[in-house]
Amino acid sequence: MAKKSNKDLSLSGSDPTGVPGYTLIDVARVAGVSPITVSRALHRPELVSERTRDKVREAARAMGYVPNMLAGGLATNKSRLVAIFLPTIANSIFADTVQAVMDRLTAAGYQTLIGLTGYSAEQEEALLEAVLGRRPDGIVLTGTLHTEASRQRLASARIPVVEAWDLSEAPIDMLVGFSHEQVGVCIARNLLDKGYRRFAVVTLDDPRGLRRVASLKAELQAHGIIDTPTEILPAPATLASGRLGLQGMLEKGHSPQVVVCSSDTIAQGVLAEAASRGLRVPEDLAVMGFGDLSSAAHVHPPLSTVRVNGTMIGQQVAEALLARLRAAPGVKAPPVCIDTGFTIIDRSSTGHMGAK
Repeated sequence: MAKKSNKDLSLSGSDPTGVPGYTLIDVARVAGVSPITVSRALHRPELVSERTRDKVREAARAMGYVPNMLAGGLATNKSRLVAIFLPTIANSIFADTVQAVMDRLTAAGYQTLIGLTGYSAEQEEALLEAVLGRRPDGIVLTGTLHTEASRQRLASARIPVVEAWDLSEAPIDMLVGFSHEQVGVCIARNLLDKGYRRFAVVTLDDPRGLRRVASLKAELQAHGIIDTPTEILPAPATLASGRLGLQGMLEKGHSPQVVVCSSDTIAQGVLAEAASRGLRVPEDLAVMGFGDLSSAAHVHPPLSTVRVNGTMIGQQVAEALLARLRAAPGVKAPPVCIDTGFTIIDRSSTGHMGAK
């Protein structure tokens, strides 16, 4: 049996069976700092120097020390946990936002928990019921569509909530995102300016995507374009979904000049199906996406799309949460509604009708 070092012998946390059960005080002794410094290094790392953080974490790692987060939460009424709800992880469009949120919160000493709603307000409600029992310090929701029960539960919980990737006139608490209605309007105007008059849509059954479609159609109708054939597909977005969408459109006898898609992934599937049928893009069929995924500029032809700054959204979400969490108790928080905007990216897949 290996002999313990003098430093090991000075620890007080071993139980009678010999299995280590080290305490925060034991970590402090090994690291050569005070217990309060250990607590700050592990739970509020921004309050101590990088050198001290490293020293404490190395001592904790060497000892196999696991912080009792529940005990700390009971003592401070804080769990240091933030829950992030996403529709899916199959669509990489949310990845930049989640990474930015997690990076900033981790640096501030918070842990994150991710829940998947499957684009369902009812599934979100079930997740909220489970997560709120773990007493998170904050919650990040994707979108603004929630059940009334979810809204009531969040109001009763009285914890900071940020709704991301959307704007609304009736927010639960804080908002960071962009207007999906304006996206639809801007896509319609962009393509109308290029000379297109026969439109079609391939979209997922996603509430935000359907709102973009509704505003696109309303803008087209304002310009005298009444009929816009639409294929609505179940989530998640895949290349196969895009191919099926264009197949359905053409098999029904529609002959659009341009197909507007609810995501770049769907649009790339449309491009693939068009190529398999010998349709030239954009000469025979133009294609518009949404999201500006890293692949959008590198498909053939490069995909026109809508760029949303997911990293900026994530950073603003995290900063809004942290500002609220640092606020003094009883101080009325100012409203937070941040419009991060979007950009239409013109590439070869939409061309220009005047050039045909």
